[in-house]
Amino acid sequence: MNSGEFRRRGKEMVDFVADYLEGIERRQVYPDVEPGYLRPLIPTTAPEEPDTFEDILNDVEKIIMPGVTHWHSPYFFAYFPSANSYPALLADILCGAIGCIGFSWAASPACTELETVMMDWLGKMLKLPEAFLAGQVGEGGGVIQGSASEATLVALLAARTKVVRRLQAASPGLTQGAIMEKLVAYSSDQAHSSVERAGLIGGVKLKAIPSDGKFAMRASALQEALERDKAEGLIPFFVVATLGTTSCCSFDNLLEVGPICNKEDMWLHIDAAYAGSSFICPEFRHLLNGVEFADSFNFNPHKWMLVNFDCSAMWVKKRTDLIGAFKLDPLYLKHGHQDSGLITDYRHWQLPLGRRFRSLKMWFVFRMYGVKGLQAYIRKHVRLAHEFERLVHQDPRFEVCAEVTLGLVCFRLKGSNKLNEDLLERINRAKKIHLVPCHLRDKFVLRFAICARTVEFAHVQRAWEHIRQLATDLLRAEKD
Repeated sequence: MNSGEFRRRGKEMVDFVADYLEGIERRQVYPDVEPGYLRPLIPTTAPEEPDTFEDILNDVEKIIMPGVTHWHSPYFFAYFPSANSYPALLADILCGAIGCIGFSWAASPACTELETVMMDWLGKMLKLPEAFLAGQVGEGGGVIQGSASEATLVALLAARTKVVRRLQAASPGLTQGAIMEKLVAYSSDQAHSSVERAGLIGGVKLKAIPSDGKFAMRASALQEALERDKAEGLIPFFVVATLGTTSCCSFDNLLEVGPICNKEDMWLHIDAAYAGSSFICPEFRHLLNGVEFADSFNFNPHKWMLVNFDCSAMWVKKRTDLIGAFKLDPLYLKHGHQDSGLITDYRHWQLPLGRRFRSLKMWFVFRMYGVKGLQAYIRKHVRLAHEFERLVHQDPRFEVCAEVTLGLVCFRLKGSNKLNEDLLERINRAKKIHLVPCHLRDKFVLRFAICARTVEFAHVQRAWEHIRQLATDLLRAEKD
């Protein structure tokens, strides 16, 4: 494919993508295929001679689309949003074209410097404390990780390195192994499974703190666990506070937990993967109060800020804590400006070496929507969630199971878990909408998340009528 054909085919692909997104509402949101559907539809080996672009594009529709779950359908209400916007798609094209691997400033100066500036832009939108910003001379700063899972793991590993070095400096005879076997980290029992996974990978004990009646981690429960573990000779060193849990979008109490972490010299990491985008709205910024106690903070613009996956924003108060944990400097990666103090090499902030030019997506989206446009988008989703909550409350057969703060509603039929499992099975078997469940204590609960960029109240209303009808059919069948 030469540049002339690329121009022609590129325009065709843009039209294909635009048609797909414009017509996505007419596609069945969840596929009908069974596991293994695709293998019989394609050859067992790659072609010896080139295929045509027309054949490939035709096969996208015939082979790929039947197996796609349409996350950007206005009838997709599962998980949390996956961001999508035309400016971000255009930026991704440019990112692919430039194709730099931005592990260091010298590898492509604009890749590093735009990321630093965009993370400061975003930090200011969130009104983060100055300590988290790079600025011209700051000790903190932001980095784009691939996911919140990576951010949590990076924070845990940095905290582990920091505490090991501190204890060894105080007691030079202590081995790393002797310290590691006593380290213990904490999170709420509502924290995402990626937090537990970070503990597994990091080789440290992770303990779940029982949450309160609103599914939040509180100071009293954390303090009790700390005292018990210290009495047993363990070394508490790391706490993850979740703002906007996956199950029900609950918020750990930062203003209580934060001072304890500072007093006990434990690294506090905040995981706000979904909810973090909302903090750019003044009416939701109070949910981040207490961030000043944290050592690191992360959320995913690729969930709710119109920046396509992957783009997970992470800030640290002291970047030397991160760099100190991961820095290796082989000769082939060194360059003449790395000690200037004016720039950073992001390979020292992350697990992989290479990285894409992801800040282009932020730059395009922030400029083409503006802060006010992004705020309006988030407020619309929150408004639609409260509309759905209102509809649920109008039907006495249903109950809302957790406080609705942002764009997620947890609800269920009043009755047994089996009844709600059957309802969800009917909903997803019908494939008109897509939902996923969660457990809140001993209850099986349905989650209704406002996800798509194009979703409107009419879609929410149709989804609710569909759920109500399926519930009616199910209850009638139960009686029979």
